[in-house]
Amino acid sequence: MHGAPRRQLPFHLNRQDALVISLRSIVPLGVLSLLPIGMAAQSATPGTPAPVAHSTLPRTYTAKRTTAAITVGDLMSRLYVFADDSMQGREAGTAGHMRGTAYIAKELKKMGLRPAGDSGTFFQDVPFISRTLSRTTTLVVNNGLNNAYADFVALPFRGAVARSLNDAEAVYGGVFGDTAHAITATQAAGKLVVLTAPNGMGRIPPDSPLQQAAGVAIVGEEALTPQQLAQGRAPLLTLTPTPDAPSVPVTLIVTRALAMALLGGPAGSQPVGSVGRQVLGNLIYDEAPAPTRNVVAVLPGTDPRLKGQYVALGAHSDHVGFRVAGTVNHDSLHRYNAERFFIMDNPAGTPLNAEQRAERDARLAAIRVGADNAHGARPVRRDSINNGADDDGSGTVMVLEVAEAFAKGALKPKRSLLFVWHTGEEKGLLGSRYFADHPTVPRDSIVAQINLDMVGRGAATDLPSGSGRYLQLVGSRRLSTELGDLTETVNKERTVPFALDYAYDANGHPDNIYCRSDHYNYARYGIPVVFMTTGVHGDYHQVTDEAQYIDYPHMAQIGQFVFALTNRVAGLDHRPMVDKPRPDPKGSCRQ
Repeated sequence: MHGAPRRQLPFHLNRQDALVISLRSIVPLGVLSLLPIGMAAQSATPGTPAPVAHSTLPRTYTAKRTTAAITVGDLMSRLYVFADDSMQGREAGTAGHMRGTAYIAKELKKMGLRPAGDSGTFFQDVPFISRTLSRTTTLVVNNGLNNAYADFVALPFRGAVARSLNDAEAVYGGVFGDTAHAITATQAAGKLVVLTAPNGMGRIPPDSPLQQAAGVAIVGEEALTPQQLAQGRAPLLTLTPTPDAPSVPVTLIVTRALAMALLGGPAGSQPVGSVGRQVLGNLIYDEAPAPTRNVVAVLPGTDPRLKGQYVALGAHSDHVGFRVAGTVNHDSLHRYNAERFFIMDNPAGTPLNAEQRAERDARLAAIRVGADNAHGARPVRRDSINNGADDDGSGTVMVLEVAEAFAKGALKPKRSLLFVWHTGEEKGLLGSRYFADHPTVPRDSIVAQINLDMVGRGAATDLPSGSGRYLQLVGSRRLSTELGDLTETVNKERTVPFALDYAYDANGHPDNIYCRSDHYNYARYGIPVVFMTTGVHGDYHQVTDEAQYIDYPHMAQIGQFVFALTNRVAGLDHRPMVDKPRPDPKGSCRQ
């Protein structure tokens, strides 16, 4: 699911690998709107931690020949390959992701599907660049020279142009998460907003006043930490900016000394909105090409009247690569992730009172004991690769399974099926945006899109509302009431229907999930969508998102549901009716 590049949750490891909440691994502000569902800082409801699920599946698995049926064995055979360490975390724009897309194309060729990418291939090239803050960057404040990687680092920003900091005035923005004393949009506009974040960073909504700033400076320590330096040095891989690309505020982590220079005193010693000193200079970035690609295939329909129309199925093939902050103890981290998620989970986003915050913080600290105890249970397993088995290896292999079921099975769709494995979802839905803007079939021939992102978990040990029948639906009625009703009808026809959860599809939900996966780039052009997911869990965007923790029986049931729904939509004698307002294709998404 759409998240920050190489983003880590706000904790670090001490010498004993105990996990503690810390500002030392601040989440990039430029991607704060992409934080996990139910894990926004300052909004947790303490509850009883779930029992930690200890996987009984092997860490490795020998792939078997796949069949036309959607089975546990087929899903394991595919996912253990696709989420293997050899794929190096599949970050878009890297050799690991190219290896992953080559695997998908090889499987499609074996199935006999028709290539629908560029020049008769399965690949649609997407123009990406690698962007890194230059070591030559300097900023002058109060006649003092400040150097990149010594006094500040810039965190990555996505797919756009960074706003200029030159001549911007600093302004104190307060404590992140303190909405009662927040800076206004007028105060932030064109300024470098200096924030303190003692409890780490959380999600900043798209309509936050901070979005009006030239930049945001997060106050760190007296010296930049190794984790912060690693974040600053990590290249961001993103779409090549176009002349009409929007500008975005840049985000810096600055030393306390630089923050004092900016504000004329220690951060927090002045009222919110107090204007400080002017910044001279701009950020310089080193850029280089970083090829990446979508994978596109078609299964032609059987009805002469309908085969010129398409039902699209999609997933994203990329993930977030290596852990920037280095290796961790996999087993203790997996245990910590599970328990921490249940403490932090708060689907409604209800603010906590002081007593609730204190209880939450005490329970978070107590997890250290369990993490420490895990060291004695088995040898330490060091890990640094974010394999993305659930996010979104699960969706990727499920789309392959559905494609194979139609290609090899007896049931053939009347409409054609369009299969797209998008790149750059983790960079801001960039591959699906590129495909929707440059489709390889006529855009108006796509009658619906089904998107699968993180469909491999969902048990009671993964999230409080989870079960073997759990499935979240998002967006299914936002453009077409008919498509939403049809999805429910197909579910009710199952021997054991799924318990469909629409909670995260609510208008104005703070997690904004409707805007956070690839389906939206189809919806913005008026194409009805259904987004299916089993939800975020403690291993989201962690090195612990591994094939051995996937619930394959549950996943196979979802695949069979997707197959049935796809066939039903493909066989309609009319397009699913669009009876809701269509969004502006170039506008901002709001749930």
